[in-house]
Amino acid sequence: MGHQALLFVGGTRSGKSSLALRWAESRAGGRLFLATCVPEDAEMAARVGRHRAERGPSWECLEEGLDPQKALEAYFSSRGTDGPGVMLFDCASMWIANMLHAGLSPDDGLSRVDVFMEYLAVLALPVALVSAEAGLGIVPANPVGRRFQDTLGLANQRLARACRAVILVSCGMPLLLKGVLPEELC
Repeated sequence: MGHQALLFVGGTRSGKSSLALRWAESRAGGRLFLATCVPEDAEMAARVGRHRAERGPSWECLEEGLDPQKALEAYFSSRGTDGPGVMLFDCASMWIANMLHAGLSPDDGLSRVDVFMEYLAVLALPVALVSAEAGLGIVPANPVGRRFQDTLGLANQRLARACRAVILVSCGMPLLLKGVLPEELC
């Protein structure tokens, strides 16, 4: 996986998804967007709609909130060798929230992260992974918030270890934490 994936991590509205999109759109071939958001209200549905419009029609989109690997396996089994040239996974933080909300333990969620990253390594496809940074805010006042923050922080560490480059995004600007900053982001 290390030679194929980049992790874009940052706070809310930091610009991480936009930079990941810019990087992915600089790659040749078809584009696949794997979304983990499951809109449950009108405001979230509007956000998803804005993101779809930003990507435009050149992107295929899969939406899977709990088991992105299963969605990818079905996608690739139906296409054979005719796959995309790049994939954007947005986002790991929503995926972690979905798993915890569905009742998975933090350990089970982290195990799924590990298995997913191993699967992506087998695909040998350039991938941009997006995740929220968990450690820049306050410690949440309730157990649910603390469990999410702790699990996301550990998941981000695992993602970072598996990726060839890690880019912290703040104010729309990339800060390289690991690897080499892609030319498209300079």
